[in-house]
Amino acid sequence: MKERLKIIFLLPFFLFLGSGQQAANKNVDDPKSEKKLQVGEELVYVVKYSVMRLGEIKLKITKAKEIYGKLYYSATADIDSYPSVPFVDLHQVYETTMTPDYYSKYFKGVIKRSEDTSFSQYNFDYDNSTIKIKEGKVNDSVSMFDTTVSVDKKYQDGLSIFYYARMNSGQQKKEDIPTFMDKKKATTDISFEDQDEDVSIDAVDYDIDCVHIEGEAHFISVFGLTGDFEGWFSNDEAAIPIKAKMKVLIGNITLELKSWKRSGWEPPKYKD
Repeated sequence: MKERLKIIFLLPFFLFLGSGQQAANKNVDDPKSEKKLQVGEELVYVVKYSVMRLGEIKLKITKAKEIYGKLYYSATADIDSYPSVPFVDLHQVYETTMTPDYYSKYFKGVIKRSEDTSFSQYNFDYDNSTIKIKEGKVNDSVSMFDTTVSVDKKYQDGLSIFYYARMNSGQQKKEDIPTFMDKKKATTDISFEDQDEDVSIDAVDYDIDCVHIEGEAHFISVFGLTGDFEGWFSNDEAAIPIKAKMKVLIGNITLELKSWKRSGWEPPKYKD
């Protein structure tokens, strides 16, 4: 029972859910089409399983580094279960550095347990068509797993794909996105939509103007995500993920925006 409860609280909600100074545009005359990230932005989500609140996920844009005139953003995600939830004690930290077109350049995940802390690290070297993989225990000089795999395309990790989807929201298109998850090559299908939808959450007392995506993950992650998912982003230049629904091995979970720190931003009101 303990292990089954743990898998419903997961990182790969980022699969439903960014950017240099602007992303691919739906309409160059529409200011909402120029999506923008903001260093220091912090988003907090509550994770729900049926009526139970399991914990929170905190996302933060930590820095932007310019190389040859292009921006490489870095971001982190902290996942923590609530102390009051029985049989669950989950504490995980993830980080990514993204290429200017929002594919993964570097990824690291740290899972904290009472007995030890383990890590997974991927270095994406597209110039040499390789991904360097290391896994092991933190503070242990010997890696448990250390290898290199060959690739012929760019890949998303479980966090970078969140920003890729975010920066491409509000368009009408479908994509099969290469995804590198749990040391394996896979794909994630996403259908982006450009129609406005109204979405309600507990943190706001009005309906939020959003755009919708839906898709399917063609793998089972180590956290239990598999199959269909859908999400809603604010219909503005920030493209903030507002709400998500997804399938895990034992059922369905919902993630909902609880709080945010982004200079000058409030959720846009939906207008009939």
